[in-house]
Amino acid sequence: MTAHSFIASTSRLRRAAPARALAAVAAGAAASLAGALAVVALPAAANAAASVLYVAPNGSAGAAGTQASPTTLTAALTRIDSGGTIYMRGGTYNLAQTVTIPAGNDGTSSARKTLSAFPGESPVLDFSAQSESTANRGLQVNASYWHVFGLVVQHAGDNGISIGGSNNVIERTVTRDNRDTGLQISRASSATPRAQWPSNNLVISSESYDNADSGGENADGFAAKLTVGPGNVFRYDVSHNNIDDGWDLFTKTDTGPISPVTIEYSLSYDQGTLTDGTQAANGDRNGFKLGGDKIAVNHTVQHDIAYQNGHDGFTYNNNPGAMTVSNNVSVDNGERNFHWETGGSVFRNDTSCRFATAAGGSNDKLVGSVDGSDQFWTGANGSRCSSYGGTLGWSFASDGHLVVTLGGMPVTP
Repeated sequence: MTAHSFIASTSRLRRAAPARALAAVAAGAAASLAGALAVVALPAAANAAASVLYVAPNGSAGAAGTQASPTTLTAALTRIDSGGTIYMRGGTYNLAQTVTIPAGNDGTSSARKTLSAFPGESPVLDFSAQSESTANRGLQVNASYWHVFGLVVQHAGDNGISIGGSNNVIERTVTRDNRDTGLQISRASSATPRAQWPSNNLVISSESYDNADSGGENADGFAAKLTVGPGNVFRYDVSHNNIDDGWDLFTKTDTGPISPVTIEYSLSYDQGTLTDGTQAANGDRNGFKLGGDKIAVNHTVQHDIAYQNGHDGFTYNNNPGAMTVSNNVSVDNGERNFHWETGGSVFRNDTSCRFATAAGGSNDKLVGSVDGSDQFWTGANGSRCSSYGGTLGWSFASDGHLVVTLGGMPVTP
């Protein structure tokens, strides 16, 4: 990981992170998609399938979907071919109803359908007109083999982005100010059989923050919980300042175990406190919450950073499984940096540090396989903690990798 160009105090970071993420979205869109602009959309009839369509806030459902005559998002979703791309022009799309990509509107493994920001622009899907309700999600992806790139989704009445399909890539998205978890992977409906639970989805280089429900206990940054199939991965993602947890992999007895989830090269900080300082007594406030209801699931959590979250940095949360927990760093979380009380998890090369000891916090608690490669907090910092002091900074590199610094120095756990 290369050095970054942004270093900030925590308070300044909270203000600057959204703008930085949007700038990264725009830059990434330009780099990743500029070549596709050589494809020229043909002036087809409005109801005909197309390989390239353009959408704008002032688009018309009956328009051709060209750059000169953009259509609407809902119209474009019904007309794009496998392997085709919908480009969303920059600006705010004021929406009152969930935008659904339904099951069956699929791409293929060799020809994904793409919903993307126009290169260099930032489309914002704003669902402020929705009331808080589990029925009022923002973008609902129930189809498979889609690539969603560079969108901002905000103010939905429930999840900002909900993924019920499989084999999708969600990249460079920002989910903020939604009234439940910003981005969640769970089955599309209560009637979805276990064999069709969402699987093999990749959420990459995305940010989720300031998500808060009225009860102050449900809205996480990212979640893959309750009804999740195999192969789901979060990579290079940043969750911060959500009212509940950074990541939530909760399970419950009603639906049974989910399949293992991988979270890697990601960052969680300041959970339990919104960027405006709002807190809620009911929030769990963990960086990475990895279970529930004493159901064993063998997740993989590696190369992640938990920083100054309101409660635990990494917690098993009653998951007695054999998780792989390796190469993680946890710093100055409110209760424990690492918290395991049962199970057979394997810990390797993990580092726990405390610099703000006056703020409290408890010794780490571990059950499982721990060896000499780990440096957990038991009243004093280990030798590696000298690399993890100072203020937090982060940015996305041009290729989407997450770059994190502490005290101005790159952190590569």
